[in-house]
Amino acid sequence: MTTLYAAMGNALAIIRSQHGQWQADLALIDKPTQCIAVDPLRPRQLYCGTFGQGLWWSDDAGATWHAVGPGLTSNKVMAVAVSRLERSGEMGVVWAGTEPSMLFRSEDGGQSWQERESLKHLPSAPTWSFPPRPWTHHVRWIEPDPVVAERLYVAIELGGVMRSLDGGRTWEDRKSGAQPDAHTLHCHRLAPGRVYEAAGGGYAESSDAGTTWHGYDQGLPWHYLWGLAIAPDDPDVEIVSVSPGPRHAHDHSVGSTPTGMAAHHGARTGLGSGQHGRGGPPPWASYDYHGPEATIYRRSHGGTWQESRTGLPDPRGTLAYTLASDESEPGVFYAAPHEGDFFRSTDTGRTWEKLGIAWPAHYHGERVNGLIVVNET
Repeated sequence: MTTLYAAMGNALAIIRSQHGQWQADLALIDKPTQCIAVDPLRPRQLYCGTFGQGLWWSDDAGATWHAVGPGLTSNKVMAVAVSRLERSGEMGVVWAGTEPSMLFRSEDGGQSWQERESLKHLPSAPTWSFPPRPWTHHVRWIEPDPVVAERLYVAIELGGVMRSLDGGRTWEDRKSGAQPDAHTLHCHRLAPGRVYEAAGGGYAESSDAGTTWHGYDQGLPWHYLWGLAIAPDDPDVEIVSVSPGPRHAHDHSVGSTPTGMAAHHGARTGLGSGQHGRGGPPPWASYDYHGPEATIYRRSHGGTWQESRTGLPDPRGTLAYTLASDESEPGVFYAAPHEGDFFRSTDTGRTWEKLGIAWPAHYHGERVNGLIVVNET
């Protein structure tokens, strides 16, 4: 059975496929859900982070939830991950990242936590800042290496990609070539040492476990990337969510007045007001923002990025996609723009179909902050 767990800001949606039908149930109702993770070797063991109400765990596939134990000193949990290789008994080591940027480790399924304090003492830490809340910043993504047990990558929004080689005891600062506005990181078991990054300044990749980084943006019309997923059975096929800028990716409103956040991101990513990348400036070229806009691009075996729109909504009016895949479904991707629609591709992102989901009565889906796919046999 395939299950999608989607952190939707006002609840956790648990969407199950049975006999070709998709049925959604809700958990953690009225909690500001932000991120979701599963223990790779225990598919019923889940962790869900919220913005302001801490981290929660379930050991029955989301039927019941419990607050984690002591030691997690921030209740704004922006990222959570579980290691496949670092285990304590039957439990995977759990990592939680917060706002402000702190990293915590649990070896007992979330019952207790220890901070890995050296992360916040890196030389670049005083420069970290999240533009919408410039007085702070956060851990946006945590990626335990699937091949080397104590190797770990953390994305700071906005700060960059940090690497630990000893289970988070010590950290290496951001490296040239990696993007500073880091949003999503991935590794792949079939490509040891490769690290993929989608960021506010474009796409970057490392082939030597994060020692050196290189950008691969050929074919992309814009450079504000949000979601990222890798084909489960082919580490050389990846998809990303692409938008002209941060407001286009995340803001529901429609208008034409530049904002401080958009101006900040435009200056940092090199996308000035009205830069569009599709055959010259459009009519709204003198403005920073015209409404939501997002699309998906696909890259295969080192080629150029190609837009993948068949079966997806028009980019205009669409917010950024959260993307996911699972190694038990070769060739399959899932995509969720930020309004509760879900799409599935069975041909590694070439074409898409919308999932017909039966939602609880009167429920209106919010933005999808986090998405994972779990298959139980």
